[in-house]
Amino acid sequence: MKELLSGNEAIARGAYECGARFAAGYPGTPSTEIMEAFATYAGVYAEWAPNEKVALEVGIGAALAGAKAMVVMKHVGVNVAADPLFTVSYTGISGALVVISADDPSLHSSQNEQDNRNYAKFAKIPMLEPSDSQEAKEFIKLAFAISKRFDTPVFLRSTTRVSHSKSVVTLETPQPVEDRTALCFDAEKYVMVPSNARKRRVEVEKRMRRLEEFAEGFPENRMEINDPEIGIITSGMPYNYAKDVFRNYSYLKLGMVHPLPVGLIRKFASRVKKLYVLEELDPFIEEQVRALGIEATGKAVFPYTNEFNPDIVHRAITGCREDLRTLSARPLPPRPPNLCPGCPHRGIFYVLGRLKAFVSGDIGCYTLAYMKPLEGIHSCICMGASVGMAHGMSKALGKKGKGKVVGVIGDSTFLHSGITPLLNMAYNRSDAVIVICDNLTTAMTGLQEHPATGFTLQGEKAMGVDLPELVRALGIESVRLVDPHDLKTTGAVLKEELAKPGPSVVIARRACVLFKREKSAPEKPLRVDPEKCTGCRVCLRLGCPPISWKTTVAAAGEDRGGKKGKKRQGIAVIDRNRCNGCGLCRQLCKFGAITEVK
Repeated sequence: MKELLSGNEAIARGAYECGARFAAGYPGTPSTEIMEAFATYAGVYAEWAPNEKVALEVGIGAALAGAKAMVVMKHVGVNVAADPLFTVSYTGISGALVVISADDPSLHSSQNEQDNRNYAKFAKIPMLEPSDSQEAKEFIKLAFAISKRFDTPVFLRSTTRVSHSKSVVTLETPQPVEDRTALCFDAEKYVMVPSNARKRRVEVEKRMRRLEEFAEGFPENRMEINDPEIGIITSGMPYNYAKDVFRNYSYLKLGMVHPLPVGLIRKFASRVKKLYVLEELDPFIEEQVRALGIEATGKAVFPYTNEFNPDIVHRAITGCREDLRTLSARPLPPRPPNLCPGCPHRGIFYVLGRLKAFVSGDIGCYTLAYMKPLEGIHSCICMGASVGMAHGMSKALGKKGKGKVVGVIGDSTFLHSGITPLLNMAYNRSDAVIVICDNLTTAMTGLQEHPATGFTLQGEKAMGVDLPELVRALGIESVRLVDPHDLKTTGAVLKEELAKPGPSVVIARRACVLFKREKSAPEKPLRVDPEKCTGCRVCLRLGCPPISWKTTVAAAGEDRGGKKGKKRQGIAVIDRNRCNGCGLCRQLCKFGAITEVK
């Protein structure tokens, strides 16, 4: 049977077909759908862990017990999981362990563009890279087989285009699952004290030599000899781009990008006159090819950054743009991404943007609040950094920073990486306020569960972390709970907490507007009374999508807002089809011009 599947869905399907029944991960674009798809299969166990490090440790435990375990994360998640990753390369596993790294060229939804092929080389772990959905399904099976055969974790690397593009996949009957799980007692292999680790370090090198030999005959490393004038070494999605525009060139398509098949590369290079290395992001393959003494052209013509496409590949090699048919389109006005209408983050960042405090931000939907008109965030580094940075800034500024430093973090991100730095704040006593934006879900990656929602990935009822009690248990004495849709109270609470000595936490709690577990009557949309609107534009400072500006010219001498003789140049307008009645604009209007639609 054939189905149209995304790369992520195909990875989940391939894992299920080859008998994997255990998976852990943390949601992050472009990897999220792998876990969500896998969790739907019968008889599997799948969990969202609080962060990627925990997910990998869970997967290691399952693999040590003999299971086929899959661990899923986006590229920056591997940074979080790096500590156990490097050591499990030494220990190996009893069952099989595959780590999915979903890289994000062009930073579609990420804070950096790192190339995680470097992790494979650094940690001495083999890596496979599929180029479409069919290969994604097959390569996850190969990854599990290699893991078992060589007693090693294995990386499967996808990129955004492979993860989210759909292509036809041939489905196969899942193989019967044999329960081979058992406790494995081998302290010399699994306890990494220095004396044991030194021995395992030698085993890692022996394993790499065996993997290098395996790579030479790996069937997914294949030569396609056509026109010998030009040969291209490539892997992953760039292979498809090149084949689109240069069907007659010769190719060495690498399915295993670490370790590289040195003998096969030399053989291919000897059969073509001009050699290119085509790869997105770092010159990972190119540098190794050049180190072999083989002349090759790579980043001299191909960009270092962003995703490629057929036109980029064509221009890089030929020096001219391919004559492609293009559709004429009228220019569109710039449309920056925006918080949703009724988003609970809008109120808290409207208030923060007017406090004249430095707001250390974090990873989440609320990062969009750095833009005009809210301008409520002044830094964003990585998951959990807002708390540690706020503490460090407060300590560095001393008395000058009193009442001027705020850290902002989401509920899921707080559970991911914010607990430890908040403990540090409580322990070392900084004068900063941390705001936890609790919208009761992991909103940015598609409304996933987390330990405070009360439900698991597979929909089972679970304990739900009590955030105020957790914060108090960490040593924070002043903990306040506010509704971010109540601007007056939210502003007053933040000012009070900023004036206090020592660290404090404000929890801004309201459900994500896209997801409410408990159904309630919808709020009535709002409208602007054109007779009462003075054209002061205060409501526009919210940046709320339903609110727009309609230009008008008032009669001379018209009295608007108590300013006699001033002409009103326009009025605010609310699109009732997009407004969900959150009421923020109504609170800002001093003239009573915003009312419910009757």
